[in-house]
Amino acid sequence: MTHLYLIRHGESFANVAPIVGGMRGDKGLTPRGVTQAERLRDRLAASGELQADVLIASTLPRARQTAEIIAPALDLPIVFDDAVQELRPGIADGLTLDQLRERYGRVDFEADPYRPLSPGGESWAFFLVRVATALTHIATEHAGQTIVIVCHGGVIDGSFQCFAGMNLVTARAVDFATENTSITHWQWRAAHGRPPRWRLMGYNDAAHLRGAPDEESSSRSHPAVPLDDEAEESG
Repeated sequence: MTHLYLIRHGESFANVAPIVGGMRGDKGLTPRGVTQAERLRDRLAASGELQADVLIASTLPRARQTAEIIAPALDLPIVFDDAVQELRPGIADGLTLDQLRERYGRVDFEADPYRPLSPGGESWAFFLVRVATALTHIATEHAGQTIVIVCHGGVIDGSFQCFAGMNLVTARAVDFATENTSITHWQWRAAHGRPPRWRLMGYNDAAHLRGAPDEESSSRSHPAVPLDDEAEESG
């Protein structure tokens, strides 16, 4: 049995600005984002609930910094992997969301899943194929182990579409609001002689943030990379 834990990074400057947070636009975690990651680290250290065999992180600064903060609680080195980055924005990287819309129009991946966010960027369809390929490869390579991946809202959203066997270019019937530093737990197991299947064990577990004054009083962050024009939380 393989356990896959997907952890979204802490709040980033790209979320707050808001700017398009690719490798150029991503300036790492805000002070609040650092505190969120520290709360997760302290939770994992105190509870011992996550006995991981491998810790993987996206190479984008906001995910890299989050992984570096929580790594001591898992007592594991970090394996950095470009394949679990957020959707790659192309030349719009570093623009404000208003500038993105002024120069390249509004994003509507449901209407046109093959259109990149901007020239040189990924389309929603291509991004989902990358997510499916990366997560399946990681789960296969580490079969029978417990894997932690520090990644992004879009990757976590994509895991639902990929693991549920949905058409990757069909509009979703549900929206996701994945919280910063929340944990999503998937289990991959074979049953009754059938090929392995994914089972969702938990989504959006951010118990370490509950009751914190700065969390209760803070407004929701903007997306670091807008996955659709109505996006509230992603990146």
